[in-house]
Amino acid sequence: QVQLVESGGGLVQAGASLRLSCVASGRTFSAKGWFRQAPGKEREFVAACSWFSGNTYELDSLKGRFTVSRDNAKNTLYLQMNSLKPEDTAVYYCAATRFTTARGMAEASKIDYWGQGTQVTVSS
Repeated sequence: QVQLVESGGGLVQAGASLRLSCVASGRTFSAKGWFRQAPGKEREFVAACSWFSGNTYELDSLKGRFTVSRDNAKNTLYLQMNSLKPEDTAVYYCAATRFTTARGMAEASKIDYWGQGTQVTVSS
């Protein structure tokens, strides 16, 4: 049974940092990544990492603040979020795919598995 379990969300003030983690189990994935969904908005791609090569792909507007990385030994994906802004408030979802690359994960239709999400709230 495939499971993606996120952790690390919370309530922080603007300018703070958070690191999200996603532990995956149940099968091998070609890439894993992060999406987010703010209230009243569509789910949007944040960043992804090809699991074997380590290549990453991130939303342009978040580059410099958000960094995706992985620890193969722990089967864990991370999202380091710095200089958080109130507009970063959203539920953050871990996602995984069986066949596509990190760049390919930017299309939600390519996602095979989703985590349940972790709430990130940034106060001003």
